[in-house]
Amino acid sequence: MSGTLQGLKVVELSAMGPAPHAAMMLADMGAEVVRVVGPAPPVGGYDVGTHLQRGRTTVRANLKDPAHLAGVRELVAAADVFLEGYRPGTAERLGLGPEACLALNPRLVYGRMTGWGQDGPLAQRAGHDINYIALSGALHAMGPAAVPMPPLNLVGDFGGGSMFVVTGILAALWEREHSGRGQVVDAAMVDGVSVLSQIILELRSVNLWSDTRGANLLDGAAPFYRTYATSDGGHVAVGALEPQFYALLLEGLGLALEDLPDRDDPLQWPLLADTFAAVFGARTRDDWAERFDGVDACVTPVLTYAEAAENSHMAARGTLSGSGRHVVAAPAPRFSRTASVARQPLGESDFDTILSSWRTS
Repeated sequence: MSGTLQGLKVVELSAMGPAPHAAMMLADMGAEVVRVVGPAPPVGGYDVGTHLQRGRTTVRANLKDPAHLAGVRELVAAADVFLEGYRPGTAERLGLGPEACLALNPRLVYGRMTGWGQDGPLAQRAGHDINYIALSGALHAMGPAAVPMPPLNLVGDFGGGSMFVVTGILAALWEREHSGRGQVVDAAMVDGVSVLSQIILELRSVNLWSDTRGANLLDGAAPFYRTYATSDGGHVAVGALEPQFYALLLEGLGLALEDLPDRDDPLQWPLLADTFAAVFGARTRDDWAERFDGVDACVTPVLTYAEAAENSHMAARGTLSGSGRHVVAAPAPRFSRTASVARQPLGESDFDTILSSWRTS
């Protein structure tokens, strides 16, 4: 066991999506994470957290069984962090809400993650990533002009969810060093996504961003910040925002600045984009990747996950490993002395074995 969080003890109540992702990150950084799951595998045999279970020990518990609940409560009493991602009130009904857990362990940092938050009119409403980013305003800004397009579930579940609960947990652990007391971290995806949106909110406030989708600098409208199809059905990504990068883009495309519409006039963007599209469409994606290799024009090929794992830069850093459908991301961020490690799942154990280990460590 190594990493920046070596010795940190975490109890994770098994849930879907962002909660196991957050626990994975804590485990990658060296925390001892015990994942509490139900007494039997889910129907169909597929656990939605399987691909995120690395570095964690699993213990099976029926929380309606007083003996099993007592075992979990013993873990809580010995832990530094408790993590749950249930609908508000569920953990309380199980006897594992913040009040009960902090009574057992006043130094406990209790991390809880939901989409809507612990209070508010929608707190008890079901939802998914797409709903949370829709209500926050972020989804309206994404996609082509005709229709909002969800960016997978990266923005709500993981950007606004797991990233914020991990940040909150680490901040609360730092505060505990001064106060000696734990506290509750309420990570709501609607809150997190709103914070992620702050730069766009700022641009709106100074009339540099329109609520019309597909009409702004960073949403695909600008011809120098968008993707273009290539002759082989691939795509390239262009991010030549600054004038010096734009000049190199034009050089690589074989175009002259004086022959083109004004890039600073949004009314000219459609015509300029059509010109770029015609040039990019005449060659393959990999031809363009070779043409712009080593050139600061901010032009890159749009890769699949399998291709990304084989890319020279990604491979050199070890950012992705594996091939085909079996690609795995390395831990991030990176530390100069206490490296994070993506360990295999540590298998199943029992309450007594875990508690014995925790009490002697």
